[in-house]
Amino acid sequence: MKDMSNTVNGTDWLEAIRWTADGLVPAIAQDSATGDILMMAWMNRESLRLTAEEGQAVYWSRSRGKLWRKGETSGHQQVVKDIRLDCDEDVILLKVEQKGGIACHTGRRSCFYRSLKDGQWVGVEPVIKDPDAIYGSN
Repeated sequence: MKDMSNTVNGTDWLEAIRWTADGLVPAIAQDSATGDILMMAWMNRESLRLTAEEGQAVYWSRSRGKLWRKGETSGHQQVVKDIRLDCDEDVILLKVEQKGGIACHTGRRSCFYRSLKDGQWVGVEPVIKDPDAIYGSN
């Protein structure tokens, strides 16, 4: 992402985003090769700026109250190929290369692994790797 030639100099581009009252914006990670939606997370100004500068997805963890570099624990980093802003300027789309093929903390490719079937949420995506093997057991 280091080539910011199509953007304004500095971080002025961050001003175009309609941040929530908490200073956040939802970010959707999409596989750049297949178009599959992998996950949704939150970003603040710093995480989005770092993502653009470093070319690796950096999110804001609301539960931990700190920056979260995707893959810092699991090794499943997201290499950012493109950053897009929606027409309402309130959602970010990251087109990424998902390292290790796993985006979800449950060990699946995508966090969107459940489908509504007959009024029930049914898992339709397999676990690629046991989460205990990724993160260790608590």
